[in-house]
Amino acid sequence: MKLIYLVIDGGSDGLNGPTSFEVAVTPGLDYLARKGVGGLMYTIGRGIAPESDAAVLSLLGYDPHKYYTGRGPLEALGSGIKIKEGFEVAFRANFATINSETLELIDRRCGRTLKSNEAKELAKSLDNMDLSKYNGYARVTATIGHRAVVIIGSKSLKLSGDVSNTDPAYRKKGVISIAVKDYEKRVAECKPLTDTPEAKRTAELVNIFTRKSIEILDKHPINLKRTAQGLLPANVILLRDSGDKLPQVEPISTKFNKKFGAIVEMPVEKGIVRLLGMDLEEVPPPTTDKAYDYAIRLKKTFELLNRVDVVYVHLKGPDEPGHDGDFRRKVEAIEAIDEHFVQPLLGELDLNNTAILVTSDHSTPWKVKAHTDDPVPVLLYSPNLKPDNLLQFSEKEFTKGSLGIIEHGWLLLPLVFEKIF
Repeated sequence: MKLIYLVIDGGSDGLNGPTSFEVAVTPGLDYLARKGVGGLMYTIGRGIAPESDAAVLSLLGYDPHKYYTGRGPLEALGSGIKIKEGFEVAFRANFATINSETLELIDRRCGRTLKSNEAKELAKSLDNMDLSKYNGYARVTATIGHRAVVIIGSKSLKLSGDVSNTDPAYRKKGVISIAVKDYEKRVAECKPLTDTPEAKRTAELVNIFTRKSIEILDKHPINLKRTAQGLLPANVILLRDSGDKLPQVEPISTKFNKKFGAIVEMPVEKGIVRLLGMDLEEVPPPTTDKAYDYAIRLKKTFELLNRVDVVYVHLKGPDEPGHDGDFRRKVEAIEAIDEHFVQPLLGELDLNNTAILVTSDHSTPWKVKAHTDDPVPVLLYSPNLKPDNLLQFSEKEFTKGSLGIIEHGWLLLPLVFEKIF
């Protein structure tokens, strides 16, 4: 028996309808709902509105409370960057728009209009910045769109990832960063979270980097051009999810005694896949042509299926419109996944020898425009399971499913393997 594990990023809207899954026309997912078993799941735990990285780690069977060391190092690993543990701290970063005089935050993602080539030029202007204290420096690498990785380092002094975010939309709870529904729309000061010289020094260097980066970005030719075109300038870089080391984990193939492969789209997911020792199939970044995108991902799925036991496929689609509060576009994103990935998959797959697991890494309700701790739907199809005869793939319908409520995402794969193998 082989397993295809599909994660629809941010697809869930929680239990308060109408949800995007309820409204979307999804004959492929609905077919699986009728033929499979369903339930609901808290991807990390009740009360935790997770970021994708900690949620994905959990969905792959690793308790983030034990293994997670911050998104920054994973984002760096996924971007091909190694950090000098002890002397460098990695952050996930967003190019964003502020009022440079007041530090008022106008848009955390520059209106989602920043092109990757623009971000790369902006990153070059900040890369290898001398922070003029503690032998400090900054390394800056743009990844996709407004996203980037920032490394704060010192040539001679130890640093620590125990510092707060300058991105006010996320707050650290221990090592896990959680989404904040109501936050002050202003660049936050980085503060040490432990009373150590390493944390104090790191926070100070981060704040120096923030001030210097605003001075450079505000006058950058790309931003002057964007402003002239009526686009939001990318005149600040927000940091979050600091970490000073990679997690020490058992390889996933050893943990479950099965070969795993993955098709993922974002740097942080690539970092997790590499960390766990999964077989990574590289695919181009997502475009606006979803038929083209998902055809490539479908082809790679079947190629991996010939080599491994479990194929993990993570599709970003619905998360962004959820953050933007765009209900119709979120519905369309789910429909595109169903039409161009799920339905063709079902048409070609040997369903007598393949199980299919479908869920989301977190809820991104379009009414909230942020990640929440709402449970996500979980669907498992396997030819050896008696179906629940659920009517459609949706949050409310899956409250009737025989899987019940799964309290933590890291419990999912052990449960699935117990049922299908």
